[in-house]
Parts: sequence; structure tokens; C-alpha cells
Amino acid sequence: MRRIGTVSRTAQGLAIVRLDDDDTPDIGTMVLDESLSTVGRIVDVFGPVDRPYVAVTADDGSPARLVGSKLYAR
Repeated sequence: MRRIGTVSRTAQGLAIVRLDDDDTPDIGTMVLDESLSTVGRIVDVFGPVDRPYVAVTADDGSPARLVGSKLYAR
């Protein structure tokens, strides 16, 4: 498990995360919060190659609650 980044905002019902580094996780990767609870899955990777963003779909349908949260990839 590794930290992927912090949720910066929401867009079109997805949580947007700026990755901490250029090691991009795969689409479909399970995403966890700091308490190790599953919060969703990565559905898109976009932006600059050196530090991209990922879009995460929230399991509970409420990505706004994730803004400011640190997320981890399993």
C-alpha cells in the first residue's frame, strides 16, 4: 500500500487527486483513506506526465466528503 495524494476538489461526481509522484497507479486500483477503509476506485489518469492527477469514484456516491483527505492505493 502506498500514498497516492490528497483530494483537491471534485468534478463531475469524481474526487480529483494530484499524485505525490510520477508513479501512476493503474485504472481500477482500489483506493483507501487514512483509516484503511475503501473509499473508491481510480477511473481516470490525466494531466502532466511528471505529476498527473487521478479521478476517483466514491463508493458512497459522495466525493465532496473526501476533499482534503489523504488517499492510498492498495
